[in-house]
Formats: sequence, C-alpha cells, structure tokens
Amino acid sequence: MPRKKVPVSSEYPYHITARCINRQWFSLSLPCLWDIMCDYLYLCHLLYSIKIHSFVLMPNHFHLMITAPQGNLSEFLLYFMRESSRSISRRSKRINQTFGSRNHKCIIQNYNYFINCYKYVYQNPLRAGLSKTVEDFKFSTLSGLLGLSPLLLPVEEDTILFNPFPDQETLNWLNQRREKHLEEEMRISLKRPIMEFHPSRKTKKISLLAHDKF
Repeated sequence: MPRKKVPVSSEYPYHITARCINRQWFSLSLPCLWDIMCDYLYLCHLLYSIKIHSFVLMPNHFHLMITAPQGNLSEFLLYFMRESSRSISRRSKRINQTFGSRNHKCIIQNYNYFINCYKYVYQNPLRAGLSKTVEDFKFSTLSGLLGLSPLLLPVEEDTILFNPFPDQETLNWLNQRREKHLEEEMRISLKRPIMEFHPSRKTKKISLLAHDKF
C-alpha cells in the first residue's frame, strides 16, 4: 500500500526522521557523524533556505524539525540524504547504502503539535538511555543552544527554550517523561502525513491535546 502524500507547505514545519539500514548503528562514531550531518545541514540552509528548529542525532537514526519557506522540502531532502549518505560511506569505506529506506516526514499544522513534537525530539536520548537529561546529550541542537557544546548550525530563534531566557522550569518540562501510552500516542501521530492526535480507545479523549507547561 503506497504512502499517503505529505502536503507541501512553505509555512508549516515538518518532522523528519530516517534510520540506518537494517536498524544497525551507523558505521561511524557519533562525533564524526555529527560533523558530517551538521556540515550538510548548514549547506542546505544556504542552498535551499531551510529553517532549522531542532536536530538530534542518534546512533542509528536522526530527528529533524525544519520549515521550508520556498516549498522545496523534497529537493532539500533529496540532496541532504544523498550527499550525507555518500560522505558517510566514503569515510567508513562502506559499500552498502547508509539509510535503510526513504525518510519519513510529517507536517505539523498547529503550535500545540509543534510543542509536543519539540519535546518528543529532544527526549530521544532519554528514552534510549543515552543521557540522564536532555541537555547532557551532545549530539543535539539543544546542547549547543545552551552553550554546553559547539553549535555551528543556524538554528531558528527558539522561543520555547528562550522565553526570554532559558530557565530551570523549561528544562524540567523537557526532562519530564510522559507515561508510556502517551509516548506511544506521540510516536504514532508522527507516522501520519499530517501530525494528528486521535482519541484514546478507552477514554475517547485526546490525552496530548493539552501540553503540560505552556
């Protein structure tokens, strides 16, 4: 069954993720991968005028939130995925392809959904047990925005984190884990072409419609 098409928009942001082939770990270290991917994202910012909201690199996949003001998301992704894959293959002397399948993208059409996706993306290292707090994970734009690690990516103004300054309340909110059924609801919502929360089968209510800080 073919995938449903994701709407093309120059206004709304997207959540994008792609996984290494066969769910294996990337064939390079995370510091090396981070440099490669950040270099290409920076270049794509210049070539395709994309706006980067957040980026988290995991050992076998990545999460990216961007807006494409020129409506050229497909062109950007074709270039970014192809060139970063080639660079990773050259550096690792890998013969097989880097990514296991096409990237998955989801459009985010309201601010409440954006907030929930933002938290979900930055909590990936926590769910995977790679860090104790979201800010401790170095391969994330959050760490760079807080000045805890170098950040060369031109990330858009973050009015969630800086409101007007980063405070402990915001970090506490980002580090607060959701219940498992809510995390599953988030995961499923991001698999849809348009991010959307569906009512629970048990309660018939949308649990994530009201976020827990804003």
